[in-house]
Amino acid sequence: MTLHWKGGKPHCVFISGGGSGIGREFAHRLAQEGADVAIFNRKPAPAVIAELRKLAVRADQQFKSYCADVSDDAGLKASIDQAVRELGAPDLAINSAGIQIAKPFGELPSSEFNQVIHINLIGSRNFAAAVLPHLRAGTHLVFVASLASLVGTYAYAAYCASKFGVMGLASALRIELKLQGIDVSICCPGEIITPLVHEERKTLHPISAALKDFAGHQEVEVACAQMLRQIARRKFEIVDGFMPRVTAWLARYLPGATRTVADAIARGAAKKMGADFKSI
Repeated sequence: MTLHWKGGKPHCVFISGGGSGIGREFAHRLAQEGADVAIFNRKPAPAVIAELRKLAVRADQQFKSYCADVSDDAGLKASIDQAVRELGAPDLAINSAGIQIAKPFGELPSSEFNQVIHINLIGSRNFAAAVLPHLRAGTHLVFVASLASLVGTYAYAAYCASKFGVMGLASALRIELKLQGIDVSICCPGEIITPLVHEERKTLHPISAALKDFAGHQEVEVACAQMLRQIARRKFEIVDGFMPRVTAWLARYLPGATRTVADAIARGAAKKMGADFKSI
């Protein structure tokens, strides 16, 4: 894949959640672009580092893994600072860490709601706060959110709340950091087939599944390739794939119609379950 990097290729990239899924795929592709890559993950990721070394295009290319939880402000900052000492300051910093707990709101305890908010939203704040002291004019901060940052869906109350919050955070930081010459992007992909999604699909509520199927899904390699092309161009809001873009467009320009369509899909799925929509 040939990327056209606005401002030149990144020399050093920091990626949270780089041990699996979207973060891992971004790390693979950026290693092939010749970047030094530091990944920050809750668990050690020696297998990912071994994969990155095989993809290196420079003899002196560096890859390091750091144990860090984005919900731990002080611990994450310490890991970021260590990575800067060892690899240098990042040109591109991507916050990809996140979780999802899909349950109807009435079945979602406050502890789980708070956990999703703390990792997805507060974690995004913590990552930004940790890397910003090291970013300079010409660098780029990227948040990985979701199509759920633009449109709500069934049984995703915590996830949508967290990702709508990340959109707000990114939108505000875009204005602030533009004055410092730092670009901000937010990725809002539809469903991407990752190990997390495979597990989620096993227990996903039928109404949630029907709503997600409207926007479709993509393999992680395809989705990340599409997003990375837009990251390279420094586009602010990035949506992968045709149907996710259609869904995002509808949500923005025809919100009433979007709600009508969502309600119709939900009612149809409820009827297939033999249940009354109002009682679910």
